[in-house]
Amino acid sequence: MRKVELRVMEEKKYRIIKNLVDNNGNKHRAKVQLNLTMRSINRLINVYKTKGKSGFIHGNRNKLPANTISPETKHEIVRLYNERYYDFNFKHFKECLKELEDIDISYNALYKILDSNLILSPKAERKTKKTYRKRIQNKIDLGKSLLTSEKKLIIDNDILNPKASHARLPRKKYAGELLQMDASEHLWFGDTKTQLHAAIDDATGTIVGAYFDEQETLKGYYNVLKQVLEGYGIPNEFLTDRRTIFDYKSLKNPQPEYNSLTQFGYACEQLGINLSVTSVAQAKGRIERLFGTLQSRLVNELRINNIKTISQANKFLKTYTTKFNNQFGLINNNIPHIYEKINKDTNLDLILAVVSKRTFDHGSSLKYFNKYFQAYNKNGRLINFRNKTRAVVIKSFDNKLYCLVNRIYYRLIELDSHERKSREFDSIKPEVRKKYTVPANHPWKEQSYLNMLARTAYKQH
Repeated sequence: MRKVELRVMEEKKYRIIKNLVDNNGNKHRAKVQLNLTMRSINRLINVYKTKGKSGFIHGNRNKLPANTISPETKHEIVRLYNERYYDFNFKHFKECLKELEDIDISYNALYKILDSNLILSPKAERKTKKTYRKRIQNKIDLGKSLLTSEKKLIIDNDILNPKASHARLPRKKYAGELLQMDASEHLWFGDTKTQLHAAIDDATGTIVGAYFDEQETLKGYYNVLKQVLEGYGIPNEFLTDRRTIFDYKSLKNPQPEYNSLTQFGYACEQLGINLSVTSVAQAKGRIERLFGTLQSRLVNELRINNIKTISQANKFLKTYTTKFNNQFGLINNNIPHIYEKINKDTNLDLILAVVSKRTFDHGSSLKYFNKYFQAYNKNGRLINFRNKTRAVVIKSFDNKLYCLVNRIYYRLIELDSHERKSREFDSIKPEVRKKYTVPANHPWKEQSYLNMLARTAYKQH
């Protein structure tokens, strides 16, 4: 006969009900001992009479819960992480499992599966990494405690100097009130490090502009600014890093072609945007935290989508930022915005421009990047300026060159080193000789013509 093993509470119920039935005991006493209703006592009596001791085993004994993850699925999850989704943080990995692999699993269950296989998240803190190393070496020692003197030392050092601390700040009330902007150098894709320029709205936490470039350049920030202006409108303020792209004081010779404040700062001034700079990373913690998230998520997204070039990456950013904002942004919280609409007559290509000063020479030309240019008006007519006439050269966002002289814009066209067409020789068209055909009435051909007519008449007869 099979031996029936009961657990502690099951054994207690069995002994009390067995004594009640065998000795004709008091049901009320059993009710008090088991803290059950009389109806439950009568049910247990019937179970004992029909099934005996085995009837007191819980019905779910040796049964798996309905939401139990099969060993095959666990093995597949570990395989996918090791082979394809390595370096993904666990939350991002959970989202990809549901979206791409059709495996829907809770975060806690996923964490337990990966943790049991000693897979550490790339976002793990130093304390967690230290614990994992101890687990791998089988030298876990969590019983140590700090001495009273050590605890007191920590408590005494808990209060920071207000100047050295960076207290958490609330978000801005309105969208567009403050945009934090910066660039991050990282191995985003391929084998070469590139710079990701980005801007984030402090109130909503949404990416309002992002652009890849080889270096941290004015062009990269101009592309971000144009995305903000066309997608949202004119914001109230930019908070950026204290770099020469924005702050001219660190430059010894702030010339227009080398000093970027006269470029980006000029564009912000024309649009009515306040520009603030800071050298403290924690002061613009929103954009710093964004880059930390993107370095964990975007790198892997670019890798599994086989992105290899900057142009491919910038094209991919258009769809990825929308996905990111829907997932992490506060766009559904009905936060009011203060973005201003751009005037239809505003030419952004001239505002997002690189401006520098030049003078015309004796040949009515000016030199720009070792090339000579001449000014033309709207009708395409060459305009000759006197020597040493001052002009402002404007390289527009669409790479066209203009000059501003006495508040009038002129188009700059490069002067070729040699003429493309010779006025004297290329204008002469070569003579085309026609083949001369002798007419039938020519003196030396007339007789042969008459002979041909005679032969024709003879054949007809």
